[in-house]
Amino acid sequence: MSDLIPINIVIADRSYRVKVKPSDEEMVLKSATQINEKILTFKNQFAGKDLQDYIAMVLIWFVTQQNNPNAQPVQWEDLSQKIADLSNMVDEILGSK
Repeated sequence: MSDLIPINIVIADRSYRVKVKPSDEEMVLKSATQINEKILTFKNQFAGKDLQDYIAMVLIWFVTQQNNPNAQPVQWEDLSQKIADLSNMVDEILGSK
């Protein structure tokens, strides 16, 4: 257990301190970000009483995605590069005005 490092993640406005392998830190942080983004998406699309409703929606979505035989795992490196490319394009466009 000594090879684990403590990190703080925030999901649905609650902070959690978890211990992870250093090699898993980036993946855990990106997963928390994805969860929070999906919560916001569901908040904007569906009516719910509280955050627990949206967390349940995200869990159902996640499990459905994992059980879909046609689903492909998220390629974080590719996604990160695409986001960086888009960000650069936006910066160039805004810089030229």
